Amino acid sequence: MPVNETLARYSDWSYASAVVIYVLAMVFYLVEQAMTKTRRQAARELAAVGGGASETAAPESTVVVTSSPRADRLGRMGFALNVLGVLLHAAAVILRGLATDRVPWGNMYEYGSAVCLFAVIGWLVLAKRFDIRRLSVWVLLPIVVLLFLGGTALYTPAAPVQPALQSYWLAIHVTAVSISSGLLLLPGVASLLYLFRAAYEKDGRFAGFAARLPKAEVLDRLAYRVTVVGFPLFTFAIICGAIWAESAWGRFWGWDPKETCAFIAWVIYAVYLHARATAGWRGNRAAVINVIGFASMVFNLFFINLVTSGLHSYAGVA
Repeated sequence: MPVNETLARYSDWSYASAVVIYVLAMVFYLVEQAMTKTRRQAARELAAVGGGASETAAPESTVVVTSSPRADRLGRMGFALNVLGVLLHAAAVILRGLATDRVPWGNMYEYGSAVCLFAVIGWLVLAKRFDIRRLSVWVLLPIVVLLFLGGTALYTPAAPVQPALQSYWLAIHVTAVSISSGLLLLPGVASLLYLFRAAYEKDGRFAGFAARLPKAEVLDRLAYRVTVVGFPLFTFAIICGAIWAESAWGRFWGWDPKETCAFIAWVIYAVYLHARATAGWRGNRAAVINVIGFASMVFNLFFINLVTSGLHSYAGVA
């Protein structure tokens, strides 16, 4: 079936617009961060104007407070832009699918876009549910970087998929991989922020940055809960991929670079959850494992396709 070039062009415009809106949302979030003070900072300023408050009136680990209603308003504006960006991003994915009359993740450009979309949607749900909007800038940062790489280094014009991908398993396997990969990006960011916050609570390091983060235990709990949801879906995606590989290539597993990197990521997350459940690991050790898992997912998502070749190289990367 011929590609609808008009819808494909609208998809590309929506993609670029979404990236711009995400960047604008980051600016608003950053301004909110800059206008936010810790209780210790607020006490210091009050003492400076003769308020009688002590600089040690509140412990270092106290949750941040906003310095003015304007900061909260800017944060809400950033969140609104974030939602607008998601709508444009979703439009880009849907229009690409309509233009090609197939599921819109048949090459690496489309797949990366879908992964980032699911990650941002998952984050908006978490931010609304757990009141952690002030972390949004740190979640959007890797998303914007990945989208930029996808729209430049990995961009592929709308076209029918290769014969090897013309299977119902494309909708099952790649959908599961996209959703699980998007979700697993979130605990990686949370665990990385945890390491900064834990260091701050221990000996005051990274005070200018980490003091504005939620408490370490909140970040640790957030990372664990999202991993618990994303890991089973990732497992299902790998199983579906193996079944599809047997149908397409006559073997369930062949240690292709993409398969190998996915397996390594699976093992890392399995170790993380097993250590939490049996050894009672909390804190820095668990966070480091989760960050390594995050790095392996990002490496598999983009860079494995840029530096290696294998059976998965047909997915739109020269």
